[in-house]
Amino acid sequence: MSKICKVAVVGGGLIGMSWTSLFLARDLKVVVVDPRPEVQEDTQKFIQKAWPDLEALGLTSDAPVEPPEFVNTISALNGIDYVQECAPDRLEMKQKLIEDLEKVIENEIIIASSSSSLKPSDLQSKAQHPERILVAHPINPPHIVPMVELVPGQKTSELTMQEAASFYERLKRVVIRVKKEVTGHLANRLTSALYREAVYIVSEGIADVADIDKAITFGPGMRWALVGPHLTYHLGGGVGGYQHYLDHLGPTQEAGWKEHGTAELTEKLKAKLVTGIQNELENQDIDSLSQRRDSALVELIKLKKKYGF
Repeated sequence: MSKICKVAVVGGGLIGMSWTSLFLARDLKVVVVDPRPEVQEDTQKFIQKAWPDLEALGLTSDAPVEPPEFVNTISALNGIDYVQECAPDRLEMKQKLIEDLEKVIENEIIIASSSSSLKPSDLQSKAQHPERILVAHPINPPHIVPMVELVPGQKTSELTMQEAASFYERLKRVVIRVKKEVTGHLANRLTSALYREAVYIVSEGIADVADIDKAITFGPGMRWALVGPHLTYHLGGGVGGYQHYLDHLGPTQEAGWKEHGTAELTEKLKAKLVTGIQNELENQDIDSLSQRRDSALVELIKLKKKYGF
């Protein structure tokens, strides 16, 4: 496959706009495919807000930026070198998009899905060229958060995985190759496990939403921004490291796992969760909160780089 110069972003929602911003910053031409009339204005506003963060992270260059092109249908695509699919996480919709894409792009062009939960084998099950399809799942917002996890389906070729990894590394992403496909991939399974317990704690009246969020952001979340769960417990084992921790505190962990629960998202519980987050926000609007979060993420990335994390 020749060098990737022109990318199609299929789906101009939040993730699609974020990918578009990053692609443009890295000197790529971008075509956004979305039938909604407001997508062009929304994307342009998003790019304008995202650009200072991209500059602060050193992801932009001095080269002139070519504005993204917008088309209503996949049939309007031409000259595409790579596809980043960002449509809603509905299997039949994505399979139809892949079917339409295969009618207009070259056979070797990679189709990477941003799907947060769907298995790549299911995405490629009806494709004519399933070997070029994989999941490339980011964490929102992908123009700032560097992780992207690559998940192959049963028919994804090793060449596709290598070329996709090379592409995202060129974008200064931290590439993770998931060895076995499973619903939710890797990052979302980890976050889902924590969220399940967070919802269960609310349902049981153990703590309210605000205190649960504080417990993470001012507690283990501060460590997790620097070291992962395994390395955290390796450090927790003192001079004996992880082995000492597992030998001495492993039984305590196992006992705790048995106590974890799963709540049913009833209307009553959902209302309690929503009320809890509204109380936590104290009238902060989503736009300003998102901007503060993104600015803080930029500084956090700088901090991690400074200290080698």
